[in-house]
Amino acid sequence: MDGSNHSRVSEFLLLGLSESPEHQRILFWMFLFLYLATVVGNVLIILAIGSDSRLHTPMYFFLANLSFTDLFFVTNTIPKMLMNLQSQNKAISYAGCLTQLYFLVSLVALDNLILATMAYDRYVAICRPLHYTTAMSPRLCISLLTLCWALSVLYGLIHTLLMTSMTFCGSRKIHYIFCEMYVLLRLACSNTQINHTVLIATGSFIFLTPLGFMVMSYVWIVRAIFQIPSASSKYKAFSTCASHLAVVSLFYGTLCMVYLKPLDTYSMQDSVATVMYAVVTPMMNPFIYSLRNKDIHGALGRFFLGKSFRG
Repeated sequence: MDGSNHSRVSEFLLLGLSESPEHQRILFWMFLFLYLATVVGNVLIILAIGSDSRLHTPMYFFLANLSFTDLFFVTNTIPKMLMNLQSQNKAISYAGCLTQLYFLVSLVALDNLILATMAYDRYVAICRPLHYTTAMSPRLCISLLTLCWALSVLYGLIHTLLMTSMTFCGSRKIHYIFCEMYVLLRLACSNTQINHTVLIATGSFIFLTPLGFMVMSYVWIVRAIFQIPSASSKYKAFSTCASHLAVVSLFYGTLCMVYLKPLDTYSMQDSVATVMYAVVTPMMNPFIYSLRNKDIHGALGRFFLGKSFRG
């Protein structure tokens, strides 16, 4: 090919889920509702935990950070998508696309690592209750969170820097709601072998290692719960883990729908699956954690109604 075909692109076109004006109007209001619900839900979780000293515990410390991550995650993608749905201009600059990719990759990894840390917290609380206060000290919690952030930032930097070495030619159209890594690799006309190798190696470490850790944690948790003689105590112990299990299942279930398939088989159906983990999961997390959580209900009641509220 000649040099002009290999010139660096200045922008991409985010076409989203549909190019039909009627569909785009429906999608705009749907995603606006999902975005507002996600923002409100996660902000309420953060406010409840931050304003009530009774919730200043390791479990709620990590939950507040999970809500912050989800809030950051959807704000990285949905506002731009809403602008595209309302505008005839679907363009996103090359730099903007890589910035979106960096935060997307980093925040997905951070979500995953925080979920693994929360599993460890539940393991210590149920399997080693007498040592919980010392084992999950504030210093350790901050150190674990710092490690999660450091690994996530490094993971995002690696893949974003590798993407900058790609040459794009031909189509600039992205049939997704954001700049997704696999879609960009499909658009690249240079060799992507290094990207794929690094993606598999780092992805296995960032995602499969925490998943294995969570599985092992819950094996020990289930064994410990079955050794509890009281049925009510068993239920209470399991209920503290049920929300976390639901969120982990939703997170990994939606990721598997998108990424456990060969790159060359990506289709429009994967765009819908992407919406599940990029939009629906962050929206569902606060509702899953607060649905039957009396501590969160009480903290929100006291925040809005004052200290006289009895939650």
